[in-house]
Amino acid sequence: MNRLEQVAGGLLIVFVLADVFLTVLYARVGTGILSARLARFQWRLFKPFARLFGTNRGKAMSFCAPTILISLVAAWALLLAIGAALMIHPALGTAVRTNRGETPLDFVTAFYAGAGSLSFVGSGEFAPHSSAYRLLFTFNSLVGISVMSLTLTYLMQVYTALRQRNTFGLKLHLMSGETADAAELVAGLGAQGKFDTTYSVLAEIAAEAAMVKEAHHFYPVLAFFRFRNPFYSMSAPLVLGLDSVSLIRSALDDDEYGWLKESTAVNLLWRAMLMSTPLLDEAYAHDGKAAHGEPPDDATRDRWRRRYLAAAARLREAGVKIRTDERRGVEIYISLRAEWEHRIRMLAASMEYVMVEVDPGGMHPATTEALPPFENRLRAVG
Repeated sequence: MNRLEQVAGGLLIVFVLADVFLTVLYARVGTGILSARLARFQWRLFKPFARLFGTNRGKAMSFCAPTILISLVAAWALLLAIGAALMIHPALGTAVRTNRGETPLDFVTAFYAGAGSLSFVGSGEFAPHSSAYRLLFTFNSLVGISVMSLTLTYLMQVYTALRQRNTFGLKLHLMSGETADAAELVAGLGAQGKFDTTYSVLAEIAAEAAMVKEAHHFYPVLAFFRFRNPFYSMSAPLVLGLDSVSLIRSALDDDEYGWLKESTAVNLLWRAMLMSTPLLDEAYAHDGKAAHGEPPDDATRDRWRRRYLAAAARLREAGVKIRTDERRGVEIYISLRAEWEHRIRMLAASMEYVMVEVDPGGMHPATTEALPPFENRLRAVG
């Protein structure tokens, strides 16, 4: 039984080290053993809990990701201490003894000694009295110090990536004139019909989209950070990016802007945004459902048609040359929108957003029609 206890302790330590390695060092979505399952479990617990707060559910959900990080660090420390305790427990009073008086033989004492050997607590009360256990205490100390250092580094990297993602979301929101409408964003990029002068801005957005996509690949826990403002979530930036490309390829005149439609920047923006959705899908354990949407019904196709017409009118108002074949433009827009709207629906619902929050123009095309005249930009900023 003593041997089995020690083997169990060793396996538990190996399990934790493997999870730390896969989560922090290997850093790929879906590879964590404990971390991924713990994150999904707490996320599932938080969703019904947050709904109890009614209109304040978003504020409650904002505590989910920090709680996941705290729980993960605590789980690693606790399991390592239990593993060390299982290995030390059979040796209490013999190979491992206290420096003062008689050595207690209970498991709580072994847990305390194990935590001390990992440097999780500052106690030097227990000392090894055999070569094997001196090596074990040395190994445990190295493990404890290494895990603590890696954990601190991981937390710093996660919050650095979160700041970059939030900055990206805020940037797109502000570029849309705080309307969360891709039509306004594209109109601003091509004001007076001149996309050539803002192409570098579009290329910069596309590059940042690729960086944000890879950040979610490295740190899946980013998917669970939820803020009160929708533009800080991934759903809203994805809508702005994907809808912008959809409008560029469907509404803009081929002869005038064919070079833009075929450009690397537009292609990169589309692919980076679209590739982000499977990563988020895996983080939320949707089992690939987001990649397989149902064909749009008649009501949805009509809404998308009205969305296209409203957006095309806004672009025309900004001086952008629009495709003359309106029917063809509607067909292209519907085919492109069918590639991504169902994905955004699942992502938005996962973090307790409604679609009108992340895509007001797409859900209610009348909001685009109600925007102030584009020429107001000549004299005002609001």
